[in-house]
This record gives sequence, C-alpha cells and structure tokens, in this order.
Amino acid sequence: MSAPTPATATVQFRQRERLRAEAAVEPDAPAAGPVTKATQIIAIYGKGGIGKSFTLANLSYMMAQQGKKVLLIGCDPKSDTTSLLFGGKATPTIIETSAKKKLAGEPVAIGDVCFKRDGVFAMELGGPEVGRGCGGRGIIHGFETLEKLGFHEWGFDYVLLDFLGDVVCGGFGLPIARDMCQKVIVVGSNDLQSLYVANNVCRAVEYFRKLGGNVGVAGMVINKDDGTGEAQAFARNAGIPVLASIPAHEDIRRKSAAYEIIGKPDGPWGPLFVQLATHVAEAPPVRPVPQSQDELLALFSSDAVGRDVVLEPATVFDMMGSTEVTKPSLEVIYDAA
Repeated sequence: MSAPTPATATVQFRQRERLRAEAAVEPDAPAAGPVTKATQIIAIYGKGGIGKSFTLANLSYMMAQQGKKVLLIGCDPKSDTTSLLFGGKATPTIIETSAKKKLAGEPVAIGDVCFKRDGVFAMELGGPEVGRGCGGRGIIHGFETLEKLGFHEWGFDYVLLDFLGDVVCGGFGLPIARDMCQKVIVVGSNDLQSLYVANNVCRAVEYFRKLGGNVGVAGMVINKDDGTGEAQAFARNAGIPVLASIPAHEDIRRKSAAYEIIGKPDGPWGPLFVQLATHVAEAPPVRPVPQSQDELLALFSSDAVGRDVVLEPATVFDMMGSTEVTKPSLEVIYDAA
C-alpha cells in the first residue's frame, strides 16, 4: 500500500486533533431545577430482590391517591412489578400478548396489556423464558410496541419504569442511553451487593452524561433499613440524596408477602410514602459520583468484606505440580539493520 500524500496526512492529522478536542470537552452539568416536562418519566433500578417492585407498587398507589395520573411499567423479565399492585394476580405481558396477536393477525390494543386499580395504570413488558431469548432485546421490543400504541402521546403525570439493575446488557440501560427518562432512582440496602448495583447504575449515568446524555440520578431509596448506615454513607459519597428509608419491619415484610398495599394515606405507613412521593416528584436529577471498588468496601467493616485478605500470586508449580520450566520463545528476533 502506498504511503499517504502530504496533503492526505495533513487532513488526517487535523481530523484526529478535532476529535481529541471534542473528546476533551466536558458535558454541561445536569439540570438542577425542577423537571419542566408535563410527564415525569422516572426509571427505578436496583439489585434483583432488593424491593423495587414493592417500593414502586406502593409509591404509585400513593401518588394516585394524591390525585396524580400514574403509569407503572414493569421492565423485568420476571414480570413481578404489578403483582403486588393487583393483589398477586399476574397480568398478560406486552411481549406474550404481542406474539399471540401477531399469530392471529390482530393488532395489540391498549386494553390487552394495560390494567388499572384505584387510579393506577399498570402494564408488564415481560421477557423470554429461560434460555429462549435475550431479556434486553425483549425490553427493546416492548418499548417499540409501546411507541406504536402511542406512548409519547399519553397524558400521565408520572411514568415509573421498574428495571433490573444487575443485568448489564444494553436493553436494560435503554432509558439512560436514549434519554427516555428525565431521572433515575436507585433502590438499595445496607449490603455490599445492592450498593455495588446502585454504583453501577451511577456509572452508567455518568458514562452517558459524558456522551452528551441528560439523565441524572434523583436519589436513593433505602429498603429494609436496619440502621447500620452503609447505604446512607454510599449516597452521601455519591452525592445523591436519600429519598426515603423504609425500615426492616415485620409488619411491612408480612404485608408485602401477602401482596398487600401499605402505601395508603390512612394506613400506618402512609406518611412514609407521602414523604417518598413528594421527594420523588421534587428531586432534581444530579450527576452522581461513582465509587471505586475500594471506596465501596470502605463502607463496611473489614470482618464483613474481607479487606484484610492479601492477594497471593499463583505459580506454575501450583498449577502443574512440577517445577517451572522456562521454554524458549518461538518469536523471531531480527537483528537491527
């Protein structure tokens, strides 16, 4: 291949310099004021089993009782987001309904996939069975179906999206990557794994901010709070507020297990969810400060996370049970001309 001409080399050099200059420009800070769009679209992320569905079912119920028009969308392949809202009853998912309607040659209608209770509208995207497809691709397909149903024209005050946070494929990061929501809320507890997931979500938000995205983190909900303080410390270090601390209380556990809504204005836990609803509505999206692995470990005592362990390198003898033998390299070495 012939060498580039001086003119071509000059053009390539200028292109590289322009790209370097663009990459060095820091993105604008996220909006610090209240969200001005008519509909607030909020994505909630967290470790599987941490209590996202519990939090969202009760939050959406409380918002509806306050006169807000709320849509709850489950984006977890387990399709359990709406179960608590509907007393344990499963709803047809968008993906399975879409497949059945397609086979029958019929279009999907709103009433096929969206259901309501006491002012809360809810639906499940669903996902493939184990080993039969990509959950992230199912999320993308589900949102494509929602767009065909007129998602962007629906007149809701709040749309709450329930996402699994410990799956890293692109479909689950859709709201952050494509600016489909204005802000993100993370749900965590006082354990390392849930905070690791919360931190990964903060990393994703920061990554897409650097690419020109506009999504920020509105705050953290601490679920099953036992008062040990690790989640509070994480939120403080990450620069995000704590929107609510839901205690590790037997009454909450028992009622949640029985698919009972506790976020009712006249119930004993009503004030907690009134506070959460207010904070969720008013909290501005902020740019988080993701933590390193060592910074996460530092939130916990060394006997809890094993920080006193010293990494000991393995040897060839460990692997083969014999003395290490240095084999000659097959690399061809040319003498200097």
